Amino acid sequence: MWKQRLQIFVFLDLLVLVTAVGIRMHVLERTEQERTVIETSQTIAASDMKPKIALTFDDGPHPVFTPELLDGLKERNVQATFFVIGKNVTGNEEIIKRMADDGHLIGNHTFDHVEITKLSQEEASDEIERTSNLVEEITGSPTEYVRPPFGLWKDDLECGIQMIPVMWTVDPLDWTTGNATNVVNKVVTKVKENDIILLHDYYESSVQAALRIVDILQKEGYEFVTVDELILE
Repeated sequence: MWKQRLQIFVFLDLLVLVTAVGIRMHVLERTEQERTVIETSQTIAASDMKPKIALTFDDGPHPVFTPELLDGLKERNVQATFFVIGKNVTGNEEIIKRMADDGHLIGNHTFDHVEITKLSQEEASDEIERTSNLVEEITGSPTEYVRPPFGLWKDDLECGIQMIPVMWTVDPLDWTTGNATNVVNKVVTKVKENDIILLHDYYESSVQAALRIVDILQKEGYEFVTVDELILE
C-alpha cells in the first residue's frame, strides 16, 4: 500500500513540476513577444522621424522679395525663421503680420544692423528693444530670439526683454553673389541634421535659391522647422 501511495505522491510532484515549468515557459514566451512588439514599434517610430533643419533669413523684410518667399514657403508647407531689421519693419507691417499668421518665427536683427559689441549697454539694448517693440505692436508678441549682426554678441548684455542669441552652422554667403545655383550647391552639399542655414530675404537670388534648397532637401527627407525647435530640444 505504501508503495502505491509513494507512486501517487511522486506522480503528483511531477505533475506540479511540469505545470510550473509550462507556466514559466508561457510567461517567458509572452514576455519575449511583448519585447519584440515594443522593439518593432520603436524601430518604426524611429524610421518615421525625419532629420530636422532650420531655414533662417536675415535683413528683411523686403517689400517685394519677402512676400515672394512667403508665397513659396506656404506652397511647400515650410516654416522658417526671420530675423528682421527694425528700420525695415516700418512700412512693411503687413509682411510682418503675414509672417506670424503663416506660422513663421520672427526674430530680432537689431534696428540698424549694427555691431552690438561696439555699442554701450544702453545703445545695444535700445537697438534690440526698439525692434522687438515694433514687432510686438504688429503681432502681439515680442521677439525672444536675436541674431546679432556679423555673429558678434555681448554675453553680458542685459535688456528689458528676453533674448536668446541664435547663430548658424551653414552660411553660403548668399549676399556676396547673384548666382542662385552656387548658393544652392553650397547648402545642399554641406547640410546635415540639426543644421541652421543662414540666408537673406533681401535679395532676389537668395529667395530663388531658398526655394530650390527646400525642394531638394525635402526630397531627401529633411523636415524644415523654426530655430526654437532645434534650440529647445
